[in-house]
Amino acid sequence: MIIRLADGADERLNDYTSLTDVALRRRLETDRGLYMAESTKVITRAVAAGHVPRSFLMAERHYPEMRPVIAAATGCGGADDGGEVPVFLAPEEVLESITGFHLHRGALAAMNRPELAGVGDLLAAARGGEGARRVAVLEDLVDHTNVGAAFRSAAALGIDAVLVTPHCADPLYRRSVRVSMGTVFQVPWTRIERWPAMDELHEQGFAVAALALSDESVGLDDFAASEACTAPGSRVAVVLGTEGDGLSRRTIVAADEVVRIPMAGGVDSLNVAAAAAVAFWALRMPR
Repeated sequence: MIIRLADGADERLNDYTSLTDVALRRRLETDRGLYMAESTKVITRAVAAGHVPRSFLMAERHYPEMRPVIAAATGCGGADDGGEVPVFLAPEEVLESITGFHLHRGALAAMNRPELAGVGDLLAAARGGEGARRVAVLEDLVDHTNVGAAFRSAAALGIDAVLVTPHCADPLYRRSVRVSMGTVFQVPWTRIERWPAMDELHEQGFAVAALALSDESVGLDDFAASEACTAPGSRVAVVLGTEGDGLSRRTIVAADEVVRIPMAGGVDSLNVAAAAAVAFWALRMPR
């Protein structure tokens, strides 16, 4: 249903208020079981992945390009006015007063969070049911930008699934989704309940590689050329650590191999998002 707004003082807009307050949004989005999809492209990918909208919010001028996306969304009944799903339209200045920022990427949508799969089920279902062969594990990343960038690289470079640890930043937080360009809806992912327990990865035949600086580490090129990565049916999980301290000592000890990216120019390490892209490319499945 189309709802035109003259001001932001409407309790039906509570899902959208104070989006710039990170701590508040983490709590409210978790409590309400929702996440924010920002921009026409991101909303389109969320809808294509089968995610269900609670409502849409946009300026009047963006409604024409959003009409087919709204009609395609589950719950909208094929209606480009959203059917029973509210489609809020408002002037730009009203939108900025509601959200706390200038909404210049087309639209926002409050989406219902999908239920996350168990680790074993997720890995088995990847690649159209053939099972995951290349997996990324994000350990305790705190920056939503890095999480989103890692997902974008995962989608582009052939990672079949992403696992995030209990204290890792939320892949469905607004900034993560936006930086990922909506690829968080393409790459299967779930949250690990216990870490660094690697039982489920080992049970499914994964060699777990911890990306870390260590005296015992092997170079990424050497690991990529090893039987763990090149054998028929090889399965590899690469673990990337938090921005400040890197991987925990327990994770490094539990991994099957510790791997480093060779550096030049006196640089000892890369930003985790950049390191993820390098590792995903090097460890991609043989074509």
